[in-house]
Amino acid sequence: MTTATPRPAALPHTLLAPSPSVRTARPDEAAALAALSQPFVRSGALRERPISLYAAHAADFLVLEAPDGTLEGCVGMRAYPEEGEGAGPAGVVYNFCVAAQRQGSGAGAGLLRAVLAKAHARSLTALFTATTGGAGLFLRYGFTHTTARQAPAPWAQSLDPQRNARIMVRSW
Repeated sequence: MTTATPRPAALPHTLLAPSPSVRTARPDEAAALAALSQPFVRSGALRERPISLYAAHAADFLVLEAPDGTLEGCVGMRAYPEEGEGAGPAGVVYNFCVAAQRQGSGAGAGLLRAVLAKAHARSLTALFTATTGGAGLFLRYGFTHTTARQAPAPWAQSLDPQRNARIMVRSW
């Protein structure tokens, strides 16, 4: 019986390539966040936000950064204090977008997992979002349909009824 030294299996190219990382946005990336969001604003999926908002609220945003430094996705999360009896602090997911070349690659799921971890770390009891899209990703991650009445009042009052967005929530 002869034995041969096994060869290591060849790894697919995608496993060898550096992977994007998720991190908190910096104020100096405001223009890049606005540019990343622009295709979604044009399609009506996102509301237009001024660059100054991205700069002022950079700490709200998690970004998916490619190895070359390009931003390939972002998601904002804002926390709201307790409202009403027995309601704990809640958060709102907003401006969730992934660059066209990364859609379908799991990038959005990675960003959503990261924002859920951030909400959990901040001891939020619920996380709300408004979507004009299919909502499949949110549903896969435990979000359910709800009404704006259940959401933090300042955010719910800012919603544009003309957009016909569906309100969703994930509670812990």
